[in-house]
Amino acid sequence: MVFIKPFVVLLAVLVVHAKAIDVAQLRRIAANNNVSCIYVFGDSSVDPGNNNNLMTDLKVNFLPYGKDFYDGRPTGRFTNGRLATDLIADALGHTKAIPAYLDPNLTNAKLVKGISFASGGSGYDDLTAQLSNVISLSKQLEYFREYKARLGRVVGKKRGREIVTNSVFLLSMGTNDFLQNYYLEPTRSKQFTIDKYQDFLISAMTKYIKAMHAEGATRLAVVGMEPFGCSPLIRALRGTVKCDDGYNNAALSFNSKIKSLMATLGPSLAMRIFYVDIYGLIQDTIQNPKKYGFVETSKGCCGSGLDYGQSCKGLPTCANRSKYVYWDAVHFTEEMYKIISEEALKSLMKTLA
Repeated sequence: MVFIKPFVVLLAVLVVHAKAIDVAQLRRIAANNNVSCIYVFGDSSVDPGNNNNLMTDLKVNFLPYGKDFYDGRPTGRFTNGRLATDLIADALGHTKAIPAYLDPNLTNAKLVKGISFASGGSGYDDLTAQLSNVISLSKQLEYFREYKARLGRVVGKKRGREIVTNSVFLLSMGTNDFLQNYYLEPTRSKQFTIDKYQDFLISAMTKYIKAMHAEGATRLAVVGMEPFGCSPLIRALRGTVKCDDGYNNAALSFNSKIKSLMATLGPSLAMRIFYVDIYGLIQDTIQNPKKYGFVETSKGCCGSGLDYGQSCKGLPTCANRSKYVYWDAVHFTEEMYKIISEEALKSLMKTLA
């Protein structure tokens, strides 16, 4: 979302299945609001490869991950191609792939085109990241402060502040707090009921959003929780083709609390905060796959369909990846991320218009 270069209107339409985003209109709205770039914070849903540079098992810098990326190479993205954040940045005319902050090949030229600080396995609860030895949200913000100093040295402090102020911060995480932490590890489940743990996460979100605001954030996109009870892994563990209602209800109730927080926090901080609702979209895709051009919703494309991460390494994949909602037993295909990116772009256009 960087518009430091002369704005050029491309007469194109981003088509996603039966719906469409008018790219020319999108870019006009972004230009009129001086949108400069996108800064990404979150988990594996938006990690373009930061985990590659960590001592953790939660990394996917091997095939078949990245099989449909531009040169067919693994980048550390937890999918077959690009993520929703890459597609958003592309639609806005900046970069076709948002770089990872920890990429040792990150050039100064890329600093102004948007950066992702996200780390697969992270969550709003810092304990979640500690369990997998990945980058907590507090550490992601620390890296952002480090990035700001580098940006200032490259473009000057004043221009650096302008780029940050005119950017859109994007926050996408939460699933690991429940699946990797609360429902699996004993610490939080002994401390909190599920309702109280959600409140604990909301308190953490509040702290981190205020920290982003203190660092210059004026616009924030918060991606809601997905119906994680529908992932192939959970359905397999439950021994059913149906989604797990208990897990989905936890996601749904947490989303309600996120929306309530956004309604109060935005005005109090004078921030433009918009919510990207993916829960209903993903659920509708799973229930009505043909409507979106999909065929398979109950298993992933990699290996047996129940593999993910390290267990997918070197395995064969389904022949037609565009017909699968899930790439592995947990993460979505690039085709599904196209649908998610469209939802985010519609929310952005509505908020900025």
